[in-house]
Amino acid sequence: MTAALREDFKEILRLIRPGSRVLDIGCGEGELLDLLAREKQVDGQGLEISPSGVSACLAKGISAVQGDGDKDLDHFPTAAFDYAILSKTLQQMREPRHVLSELLRIADRAVVSVPNFGHWRVRWALLTTGRMPETKALPEPWWSTPNIHLCTLRDFTDLCEELDLRIEACAAVGRGQPARAIDPSRALENWRAETALFLLTRDRPAETKTPAGATLNGDLFG
Repeated sequence: MTAALREDFKEILRLIRPGSRVLDIGCGEGELLDLLAREKQVDGQGLEISPSGVSACLAKGISAVQGDGDKDLDHFPTAAFDYAILSKTLQQMREPRHVLSELLRIADRAVVSVPNFGHWRVRWALLTTGRMPETKALPEPWWSTPNIHLCTLRDFTDLCEELDLRIEACAAVGRGQPARAIDPSRALENWRAETALFLLTRDRPAETKTPAGATLNGDLFG
């Protein structure tokens, strides 16, 4: 199954509690929601900008509505979901700061994955070619990429700190490689992690906070 082949989907499956209320923003054709419904019996809903994606979800029996994550999250009630998922989509948003804040308004926790523009392959390509890099995580050329707000791990953790969000867990994920738990505040991981997946919440007890605002729970990731 396509969804089962993606390492970030596998890690999201590990994070979500059975029977949870889940909103998947940018759900595509519903592969992740279908996986979560079968394996975790979630009460899932998708938000997808593409009419064909919504139609594909409905054909699978998945609840989905057409909408733009940049504009339509504001219309969801506060605390309507247990989890809001944004998988490799935040960098495509026009207002990523607002979107990230809204995720933690409408849900108790957010699962967010982002490509890391600080990865060593990106730095090396810029250094050696002087051109915008194309990697496994960022495969499109600059003139056709949907990514308009790329960031590094350091950028993302700084934004979480600014928004008073707690990083409950973080894992580096890559195509064909098992996920590994990381501390995103470490400078080395800003070089090593090609894509990072975060579990976020607004609840941030002072006694568990690290200088970068990250609290890492190894039990959340294998």
